[in-house]
Amino acid sequence: MPIVILLVAFVLVVAAYILVLRAGGFSFPWIQFYVRGKESGFSFGEVNLLRRVAIANKLKNPTSLFWSVKTLDRCIRSAIVGFRAAGNENEPRSQAFLNKLFDFRRRVEFDQPKYRLGLSSSRSIAPGQTLKIVFEGSGAYVSKLIENNRRYMALTYPRGNPLPQGFSWRNQDIKLYFWRQEDAGYFFESKVIGDYLDRKVPILHVAHSDNLVRAQKRRSVRRDAGVPAFLFPLRSLSQATETVETSGGYRCKLIDISEDGAAVAIGGRAKAGLPVKIQADLNGEVVVLCGVIKSVNFKQKNRASILHLEAQRPGVSMRIKILTYVYELFQAGETRTELREAQKNGEKPPAAASDGSATEKPTPRQRAAAAQKK
Repeated sequence: MPIVILLVAFVLVVAAYILVLRAGGFSFPWIQFYVRGKESGFSFGEVNLLRRVAIANKLKNPTSLFWSVKTLDRCIRSAIVGFRAAGNENEPRSQAFLNKLFDFRRRVEFDQPKYRLGLSSSRSIAPGQTLKIVFEGSGAYVSKLIENNRRYMALTYPRGNPLPQGFSWRNQDIKLYFWRQEDAGYFFESKVIGDYLDRKVPILHVAHSDNLVRAQKRRSVRRDAGVPAFLFPLRSLSQATETVETSGGYRCKLIDISEDGAAVAIGGRAKAGLPVKIQADLNGEVVVLCGVIKSVNFKQKNRASILHLEAQRPGVSMRIKILTYVYELFQAGETRTELREAQKNGEKPPAAASDGSATEKPTPRQRAAAAQKK
């Protein structure tokens, strides 16, 4: 009897030891990890999956998942590859987990000081910043900051509607607006203290302000694209779907994209308020955004318009595709390589992740991609 008890005890100790090893070993306080995960809004099952992701990525400090963008990107990438290799990428549970990971990734991104602190003085505006100048009774003008010193800002001579002959900007009270890249929109009031139209390079000197108003904070990360796309006008947003179109549409160029908007260039003039659908191939994935054109910048020189789209929130699957591109988790064709590696390790990749051999019929997405390349 004592031998049986000893054997049972030995088996329990070995089992406990194996469980601890599978949980990451003795080198890290995993209770702290679970507490941080729950505080961050993940369920017990999701934190358990995060723990496995942390172990698979051999993180020295697994809690860095909850504050490091770089670590999060590495682990989100690993999770996507794992789901694709196992063939359950499109299952609701996998999609919900990745969607929550991306929500958390955005939260960590915008907790960084560069987003929270912003600017309080015009002395901190970087040269090269584009500004919109408005003054009473004359409309809006565009200028660029070329020098920022202790006493004043030197701006390029404003471009816009013709001004009366003999007009001088000197002593004019003006309002200035600008969008700081990856931060927010700003507004401040100032006075022009020098109009140097007679110089070889005409400039204005504008007084500094320490009362910048920060508004329109960026809600999502945006990435440059520069790829061909198609634009489909809609009668109303009730027509909006994420179905991949295989014909029709206007050729355009996708300039940049985020989960809540995009900018596209299209020939000719366009008007704000038009509901549209935009479709583009990004690293082998066809993405679709539907929304309303909020503003239009017409370039007279090349007779083209830059359309700024405010998008409806995309569906979970489409959002994952867009954010996978925005956060540069993969380069073109890289996921297939990773899937082949996973297959070598004995994991079965999903049919959708096959290498597109001649025996397979092209999907609507592949036909749309082929049409875009033409």
